[in-house]
Amino acid sequence: MDAAKTIADGRAMLGIEFGSTRIKAVLIDEDNRPIAQGSHTWENQLNDGLWTYPLEAIWFGLQDCYRDLCADVRQKYDTDIETLAGIGISAMMHGYMAFDSKGALLAPFRTWRNTNTAQAAAELSELFNYNIPLRWSISHLYQAILNGEPHTADITFFTTLAGYIHWQLTGKKVLGIGDASGMLPIDPATKDYSAQMIEKFDVLAASKGFDKPLRSILPGILMAGQNAGTLTDEGAKRLDISGRLHGGIPFCPPEGDAGTGMVATNSVRQRTGNVSAGTSSFSMIVLEKDLSRPYEAIDMVTTPDGSLVAMVHCNNCTSDLNAWVGVFREFAELMGVKADIGEIYGRLYNHALTGDADCGGLVAYNYFSGEPVMGFATGAPLFVRSVNDRFNLANFVRTNLNAAVAVLKIGNDILFNTEKVKVDRITGHGGFFKTEGVGQRILAAALNTPISLMETAGEGGAWGMALLVSYMVNNPDERTLDGWLDNVVFAGNKGPEIAPTPEEVEGFNRYIAAYTACLPVEAAATTVK
Repeated sequence: MDAAKTIADGRAMLGIEFGSTRIKAVLIDEDNRPIAQGSHTWENQLNDGLWTYPLEAIWFGLQDCYRDLCADVRQKYDTDIETLAGIGISAMMHGYMAFDSKGALLAPFRTWRNTNTAQAAAELSELFNYNIPLRWSISHLYQAILNGEPHTADITFFTTLAGYIHWQLTGKKVLGIGDASGMLPIDPATKDYSAQMIEKFDVLAASKGFDKPLRSILPGILMAGQNAGTLTDEGAKRLDISGRLHGGIPFCPPEGDAGTGMVATNSVRQRTGNVSAGTSSFSMIVLEKDLSRPYEAIDMVTTPDGSLVAMVHCNNCTSDLNAWVGVFREFAELMGVKADIGEIYGRLYNHALTGDADCGGLVAYNYFSGEPVMGFATGAPLFVRSVNDRFNLANFVRTNLNAAVAVLKIGNDILFNTEKVKVDRITGHGGFFKTEGVGQRILAAALNTPISLMETAGEGGAWGMALLVSYMVNNPDERTLDGWLDNVVFAGNKGPEIAPTPEEVEGFNRYIAAYTACLPVEAAATTVK
């Protein structure tokens, strides 16, 4: 009844996140507890060699997700959503959405998954003396300029997916600082785009015939807690096709999925970090100071309140693992066993822990797509073994679990071993951790550090986005984001922790040695048509 009244009174808050395979909405109450959810499943498309989602799929997905949320509210509480205390939009970071002066999309949305920007990223990294990843928005823009794509002459605005949806719902061309840091590097002193890099880019782009000042086409930057506009009447109709939702609802700054993951795991304070592991994976370590130099494997982004973060982003994580589990499900059905897919995951994953710590010498590569951290523009899933390896089911499954976080380990070894970065706590979230204790233990061995796993992290980035809405709406004491999360939302809860054994760490290091030695085999596999 309390939740029903909260919704009826318009005091509930809504977070919506566009993930790679699912759009999710989470409605929370004033105590930040989830009270209703909605979702929509979707998939990216490979169009003319580029990964994209059509505009029609974006809007249908948003509307279907919101409709599913409303159906959940109606079923649970026998009421309807007419207004809310606040809304926030989150989505996959990076990518490229460019528009003309009339608001028309000039080229199909290019997602973070694309790796066609190698030349642009390399030139910009050298120009800025700063690692500019292939998937960053500035790389996509400059690559389009280098390619001589005609649409670049008409650009008046470009942004991320979250920024686009927020703009369409509120009329405001803004981004939260975390998502903005995946477009162009942020100056930690000013909490704004680097003025020096903008100046350098303008000179370079002008020499290629691009005459638009970069600053004029970038979204504005806002910090967590700031008001980012209100839902327009037209935006309300686009979100809720039933027509029940009213305009005038305040929005918090739109954020990327990295930022919402940090919030959902209470990892915005310095010396904390989190690992999101699902279709892709990334680690976010909040730094006490800048790194000594740029590294190609490490992106520098920010928390939603502007703290510097070292990010290791891996394009591939669980897709190959899921494919193998699907094969075992087929075998079970062939044998006449109608096993639940969750049970198959659980049995295989737990059996993997009985295998050798180094996987018996077996090696797997989970590269469904390119893996820039390792220098691969394209990928090929691959399993490698020799006649002397200990080939059994436990080692095979453990090999594929290790492969899911192998690239993540290689990137983080730079932080922990070379840069001597210190962390007090790392929290995991995402599908990789769904089987209790298994993914958590594998990651602990990979990073050689204890891994926490909060129950609330299972609510995902949409819940993290809803928390950012709540931070804007319900923070009368004006606490800092990390203090508000510590004292109001999580109240000291850090979740169960698993620490690796020395044997597990040594075993994973041996696995990585074999993994590194066999990289030429993976490189050869990517050339096979």
